[in-house]
Amino acid sequence: MKQEKILELLSKMTIEEKIGQLVQTKGELFLDGERIITGPQDNLEYTDEQLFQVGSILNMAGSKNVRKIQDMYLEKNRLGIPLLFTGDVINGYKTIFPIPLLQGCSWDLDLIYNCACISSKEAGYAGIQANFSPMVDLVRDSRWGRVLEATGGEDVLLSSLYAKKIIDAYHSNNMASCAKHYIAYGAVEGGKEYNFVDMSKRELLEYYLPPFKACIEADVDMIMPAFSTFDDIPCTVNSWLLKEILRKHFNFNGVIISDYSAILETISHGYCSNKRNATLNAIKATVDIDMMTDCYLSNIKALIETNKIAIEELDASVLRILNLKNKLGLFENPYGNSNLEKEKTFILSKENLKLARKYSSESFVLLENKNNILPLSKNTKIALIGPYADNKGISGAWSIYNQKNEDTTTIKQALLNYLDTKEILYSRGCPVLEKKEIDNILAMEGQPPIPDEQKTILEEIKQAIKVAKEADVIILAIGEHYKQSGEGASRSNIEIPKIQQDLLYELSKLNKPIIAIVFSGRPLALNSIANKVSAMLWVGFPGSEGGNSICDILYGKINPCGKLNMSFPQASGQCPIYYNHYSTGRPAILPNYRFTSRYQDIPDTPLYPFGYGLSYSNFEYSNLTLNKKVLTINSEDFIEATITVKNNSNVSGYEIIQLYTQDLFGKVIRPVKELKAFKKEFFKAKEEKNITFKINIEMLKFLDQNLNYIAEPGEFKIYIGKNSKENLETSFMIFGTEEKIMN
Repeated sequence: MKQEKILELLSKMTIEEKIGQLVQTKGELFLDGERIITGPQDNLEYTDEQLFQVGSILNMAGSKNVRKIQDMYLEKNRLGIPLLFTGDVINGYKTIFPIPLLQGCSWDLDLIYNCACISSKEAGYAGIQANFSPMVDLVRDSRWGRVLEATGGEDVLLSSLYAKKIIDAYHSNNMASCAKHYIAYGAVEGGKEYNFVDMSKRELLEYYLPPFKACIEADVDMIMPAFSTFDDIPCTVNSWLLKEILRKHFNFNGVIISDYSAILETISHGYCSNKRNATLNAIKATVDIDMMTDCYLSNIKALIETNKIAIEELDASVLRILNLKNKLGLFENPYGNSNLEKEKTFILSKENLKLARKYSSESFVLLENKNNILPLSKNTKIALIGPYADNKGISGAWSIYNQKNEDTTTIKQALLNYLDTKEILYSRGCPVLEKKEIDNILAMEGQPPIPDEQKTILEEIKQAIKVAKEADVIILAIGEHYKQSGEGASRSNIEIPKIQQDLLYELSKLNKPIIAIVFSGRPLALNSIANKVSAMLWVGFPGSEGGNSICDILYGKINPCGKLNMSFPQASGQCPIYYNHYSTGRPAILPNYRFTSRYQDIPDTPLYPFGYGLSYSNFEYSNLTLNKKVLTINSEDFIEATITVKNNSNVSGYEIIQLYTQDLFGKVIRPVKELKAFKKEFFKAKEEKNITFKINIEMLKFLDQNLNYIAEPGEFKIYIGKNSKENLETSFMIFGTEEKIMN
């Protein structure tokens, strides 16, 4: 539909119809169906007239239901404006891929793109037209539960590159995207959900804003403000963040949609005094859609009648929503990609599951492999033990459209197929959590407790020891419960549950090699695990094909190549921990010296650093050279850095070569290291390559104390290597007159 037709449509709308477009509600109001609820419940009541004027629906899927609701709606909507069906498809619709955090450990832009492509196709065929993804929060604190959604982890470059690929994938399948959570939600105080955020504007703009800028450059359709605050103002009604930065500075003219009941919750923040005040502040901040409350529905008209809101402000929001629906072609085809036949044939297809298996295994991170115990031979007599050994709950907290995990392959199922046997040595050993722990989590969700276990934990551990004695190698599948991560799942202690540590302790007394497979939605503090095992593979929550993917790694069909996109701490008390921290006046360089920036009881460094990951290949780095030592402040000038990388092994594999820089002296203190480029290269056995990177001025700019975006003369270091700690280094100079360009 041409823009003039959209404007003509807007002119015909009553004020009630305009307000309706700003309201998002649940599809269950239209029909009886399975309830998919992702937030607190508000008793939303609508008249028939109001219900058939709302603009969008949350988390209703299934081609049959979507078409039925859309038909009912259009039959009664006076102007024939279609509903927009939105959903939370975070790491897959029915074919579940690794959680986004784990996907990001692939450092593979094609993998990120392809996962999003398949997810958007499946969801689209099921009727979803707009997806609340990507989450581009920069995350430095593993205690925060929503770490699992952060594809880029703790790094701004990865976050920005991945975000663009995800949005491109959605757009290639005619699905709208929504960048969230704007802004600094991943920096909540203490890692506690929905909490206070405190940081300087310079820190915010330099590190937390760029991924959102990348989303805008990729033509993101919607942006969702964070539940949290910035500068003591809830982000949902923060006019400086939304109106000044997004609308004016970045010229974002897409839809801003609140998070679930976030406009109403500004009252609980103590910022807005009532619903009318919350509505006023949200409209003034240019928030277009009120998700799952009646704030807009009940208050906008009165605010316009009392001249608190201008009709032009309402029209601007309505026009942005209509433009989005028009961009998706909903006026011509209100069902979007909904297709009952393809929903049956494409979703969970063999090809999709095959790719899910491939992408999971290429994302796993091998943390330990002492004495090269991995890969295993099929002749090795194994005992499979642990609460995740035969557990289908390995898809993560956001697999809301496939909660039963019926199509998920467990490790036990995969091993039986892989080893072509009808039986293996197996024992659960213990549950993921003690009964009182999981009952407490379920109670928080309003769910009943689990039934009592028939066996005691002590009996299960004894059974596991009996089984383990018969094997040469123990495969131990452990980790946090999937309900211990995700939204509303902040944790003060991010270690493996004690019940599982007790199991490992007893098994370690057998002095047999133990291969730990670790499941989690966040980096864990694994010190107590690492020193008791021979190998350790972090698999996050790998999704539908997790069991098969793990077997592919264990037996060497796939050579592990994942690298961490978040640092794994020594202990929970290290959080937040991240590789690109600032310099300090007393760095912890000298050992055993008290008056430095360090802990007394643990090392200052992470257990596993950003960029870390082992391989069955042995990659050696040498001969770091620069083609010149001086870079001028000229947009066209660059330095070439070349390093020799050799696969000094008989195993072919991928290596992710990482380039970091450090500005040694700046107008503001600079991080000790910043990732600026990386290359994922395949090496044949014994193959040697020269890998070259180009470094230009744009890569070295930063925000000074006056928020000017500058590159300044001075000395810089370059580090190239296999992770943020193990690398070769050299230096160069920037020469020229200081350049100042506002971002």
